[in-house]
Amino acid sequence: MSLTLKIRKEFEQGSERVKSVDLHPNEPWILTSLHSGTVCIWNYQTQAMEKSLKVTESPVRSAKFIVRKHWIVVGADDAIIRVYNYDTMEKIKEFEAHTDFIRCVTVHPILPYVLSSSDDKLIKLWDWEKVWMCTQTFEGHSHYVMQVAINPIDTDTFASASLDGTAKIWSFDSPVPKFALDAHSKGLNCVDYFRGSDKQYLITGSDDYTAKVWDYENQTCLHELKGHTHNVTAVCLHPELPLIITGSEDGTVCIWHATTYRLENTLNYGLQRVWAVAYMKDSHQIAFGCDNGTVLAKISY
Repeated sequence: MSLTLKIRKEFEQGSERVKSVDLHPNEPWILTSLHSGTVCIWNYQTQAMEKSLKVTESPVRSAKFIVRKHWIVVGADDAIIRVYNYDTMEKIKEFEAHTDFIRCVTVHPILPYVLSSSDDKLIKLWDWEKVWMCTQTFEGHSHYVMQVAINPIDTDTFASASLDGTAKIWSFDSPVPKFALDAHSKGLNCVDYFRGSDKQYLITGSDDYTAKVWDYENQTCLHELKGHTHNVTAVCLHPELPLIITGSEDGTVCIWHATTYRLENTLNYGLQRVWAVAYMKDSHQIAFGCDNGTVLAKISY
């Protein structure tokens, strides 16, 4: 069944290349990290910048809110993780986390953990209650680890996407993967979990121009989403509506029905390549980070 979608752009801001976006759950804020080494917090209600900080001369590929601490955590190409208080923008911590570019930082929803993934092929677990000690290193990928996503149902496990063409499933208490999905013919850029009507699924996005939906318990591909004409760089499930959202270097965002897998809409905001997609729980808002800026859209039907 096709959906009649209403999509309204609520915020657009031009900038240098946006590598990641994150939405604050309580404030009208979008956190963006830029290829230029800067992080910004935009207020999408006032359409104004709240804060901006030059972090490094290297690209910042990932920045996330740690809301319960009033922090942001930032991973950059200089292999350093930095933590700032987002009220004062005071630096809380800085440490060398990897030996190559940091592609992703992900915050655990309950525990005092941050996962980081890198071009050094490693994933690392950091515990801020143990003075940001690395408490586990996860090895198994043979190429850059582009993204990690924590399982929202079973928060003791997570998934990773790598340019080695596989997605791997891990437990926090083991340094080796539980299993791998030989997912695509080319490298993976992104991965996310989503809950279907009967069970939980995984979605992956690849340089083969497709996204795939997986029953990862049975380790089988349920459907291949074909519609993009370049690398798929971002995937997520809409937090409230039965929609899968994919972003691509072709400059478009595709919206798919999460049950029928039908392509419902294609968005093109004219901001060139799409690098990141973020959503806020209990909201119809979705943010996109692109070569030439950031867009916040509200999707309903």
